[in-house]
Amino acid sequence: MPRCGSRWARYTAADVSGSDDGRDQWGERLPRRLGALSAGAVVVGSTIGSGIFRTPAVIADRVETIAMFAAVWIAGAVIALCGALTYAELSAMMPRTGGIYVYLREAFGKLTAFLFGWAELVVLRPAAYGAIAITCAEYGWRLVGADGNLELAVGFTRTQVSAAVLIMVVGAANMRGVRLGAAIQNVSTVLKLAALLGLCGLGLQFALGSDAAPVLAAPRVLDSPVAAFGLAMVSVMWAYDGWSDVGFVSGEVRDPQRNLPRAFLFGTLVVAAMYLSANAAYLAVIPLDGMRGSTLIAADVAARVIGQGGVAFVAAAVVVSTFGTLNGSMMTGPRVFYAMAEDGLFFRALAKVDPKHGTPSRAIGLSIVLGVVFVSIRGFAQLADQFIIGIWPFYALGVLAVFVLRRRDPQRERPYRTWGYPVVPAIFLLSTLYLLGAYLVTEPLQFFASFAVIGTGIPVYWVWVRRTSALPS
Repeated sequence: MPRCGSRWARYTAADVSGSDDGRDQWGERLPRRLGALSAGAVVVGSTIGSGIFRTPAVIADRVETIAMFAAVWIAGAVIALCGALTYAELSAMMPRTGGIYVYLREAFGKLTAFLFGWAELVVLRPAAYGAIAITCAEYGWRLVGADGNLELAVGFTRTQVSAAVLIMVVGAANMRGVRLGAAIQNVSTVLKLAALLGLCGLGLQFALGSDAAPVLAAPRVLDSPVAAFGLAMVSVMWAYDGWSDVGFVSGEVRDPQRNLPRAFLFGTLVVAAMYLSANAAYLAVIPLDGMRGSTLIAADVAARVIGQGGVAFVAAAVVVSTFGTLNGSMMTGPRVFYAMAEDGLFFRALAKVDPKHGTPSRAIGLSIVLGVVFVSIRGFAQLADQFIIGIWPFYALGVLAVFVLRRRDPQRERPYRTWGYPVVPAIFLLSTLYLLGAYLVTEPLQFFASFAVIGTGIPVYWVWVRRTSALPS
């Protein structure tokens, strides 16, 4: 049975059969309009963004050998898959809007859930919007042969203004309905997969057509290979990030107890297969030493195989890919603020569902504002680092929730049970500790700064709770 006092336990029999305020059998007010393919597209489209086009060069600069380079990407795939397999159980058991927020609330209480929502509000989601939109705008200007860094009269660059416009356009589309957002996601996901397959084909063509033996990079001696591997893993997990996002729209997925586990599993497998194939293609064309320092390794690969036309191809692929990722992030992120508002832990107005389009339009509007503010003041590297370090402790707590809820509520219905439990979630938890420890050793100031910002949510929570409890009922 659900634990006493949880929001889950407060639903009445009327709620289960269809309540007066329009809730479905799981207590959800948003309409369930996403099918299995759209849910899978959210996983793939939200994960594959700019990372695979530029992160391999960052990894190459942080590791010693090709074996170490491959190990980082394979380890990233294993970690993401372990997380996805674990979250599949939670999402099928609790198919509610908010994803990780819901899992943390049920397992650890409202304060922990609020801190996740607070982190999403002040760092994680705006950083994601900013990093993705800035990259999309950068390569959009490169594609048309213009300088995106040119300053405009208002003091912002073309890239910043374009990124802000992209955020507003994608946000407006998602306000119009989850089906429109899903349609954009499905099309962009197909296009980005086609682009990656094209890159893999170029690498295979080069490998088959070249008589030269593969060039093996000479190993470099690093001061601390273990710490370097961990720092490389941070960058890899930025590329893999997005595997959990479909959980945020669980409340809008049809037949969620079947479709959500499938989306988590198969979506993550598709991403892993594409990433490993793309990196193999890169190495077939350019040795590890050649990757180091490359700003866009995918463009270098395409240029070497088919000439300068390949650079335009890759720039277009990055624009399409990051646009789809931005759309996926806008589909999913605002649902956290909506779930917080429904719990009374955020402004009640954000829990309003648009009567015409069935979307949390005010929560999406807030996300637009946050993204526009961030692209105005932050650069890509700062945005990416803040996002990945801030989100991983909450990912780990979400995985830990499986252990807590199995012990606390063993009789609760679980349509899907994590394959390989308890080893699979344990692998994820141990990997997270290693990642955070490696980042603490190499980037201590950024580490503590990120958690200090998240920690400011504690007094905010208590002030908010006291304020709402003082209001007349």
